[in-house]
Amino acid sequence: MASSRNEFYALMLVVVVGSIVASCGANFNQDFDLTWGDQRAKIFNGGQLLSLSLDKVSGSGFQSKKEYLFGRIDMQLKLVAGNSAGTVTAYYLSSQGPTHDEIDFEFLGNVSGDPYILHTNVFTQGQGNREQQFYLWFDPTRNFHTYSIIWKPQHIIFLVDNIPIRVFKNGETIGVPFPKKQPMRIYSSLWNADDWATRGGLVKTDWSKAPFTAYYRNFKATEFSTNSFSDAAWQSNELDAYGRRKLRWVQKYFMIYNYCNDLKRFPQGIPVECRR
Repeated sequence: MASSRNEFYALMLVVVVGSIVASCGANFNQDFDLTWGDQRAKIFNGGQLLSLSLDKVSGSGFQSKKEYLFGRIDMQLKLVAGNSAGTVTAYYLSSQGPTHDEIDFEFLGNVSGDPYILHTNVFTQGQGNREQQFYLWFDPTRNFHTYSIIWKPQHIIFLVDNIPIRVFKNGETIGVPFPKKQPMRIYSSLWNADDWATRGGLVKTDWSKAPFTAYYRNFKATEFSTNSFSDAAWQSNELDAYGRRKLRWVQKYFMIYNYCNDLKRFPQGIPVECRR
C-alpha cells in the first residue's frame, strides 16, 4: 500500500512538474479582484488570506484577474461553521456568454451536525446537467482543506486533498462537447440559496447566525501548454492504480448523487457519456 501511495503522489508530481508552463503562488491582492459584497469580502495577512461573508443584505464574491486555458488550480478553503443551512459557497472556473464553459465546486450548507454536500458540475457550450454530489470524509469547517481542478484536453479531474473524486473525460469522439477553447477565470462567492440548497429548500437560512464566513488561502495556479507536449505525454498523466482505487473508494462510500444513474430524470435514456 505504501508503494502504491508513493506512486500516486509521484504521478501527481509529474502532472504538476512535467507539464508546467508557469506556476504562481498565492497573493490574493495580486491575483484576484473583490467583485461584489462591499466590505463583506476582505483580503488580509499581506494578501495571504481572503474571507467572504454573507448577511441578510448581501453575500460577496471575488474573481481572478487572469484567465486560464488548461492547468491545475488549487485552493484551500475553510467553510462556514455551525448552522450553515441555506448558504452556498461556490468555487469554480467559468468563461462568459450564453455558450460558456464551467467547472464547478459548490458547497451546500447544512444545519449544525449534518454534513456539507459537495456539488460538482461541468458545463460545456452553456449546457450543464452533469451533477455529481458527495459527502466529505471530514468536517470542512474545522480546518483548511485543498480543493483542486486539473483541466487538460483529455479530461477534467476534481480532487479533495489530492484525492480524486471525479473524472470527466473528453467525449468529443462520441458527440459530447468538451471545454477546451474558452479561457476561464476563477470565481468564488458566498450567497444565500435557501430556496434549494438544503433539503431542496425545506430548511431556510437562520439569519440570527449571520454573518456567515468562509476563508481562503494557499491559492496556486499551474498552467499547462498543449503546444509543448506530445499526445503521448498528455495521455500518460492519467490516474495510476492507487488514484483509481481512491476514486472508486470516494464514489462508493461518499457519492450521494450521480446524474448518470438518475433514470427518472432521463426517461429517454441516460446521457451518452454515461454509457461508456
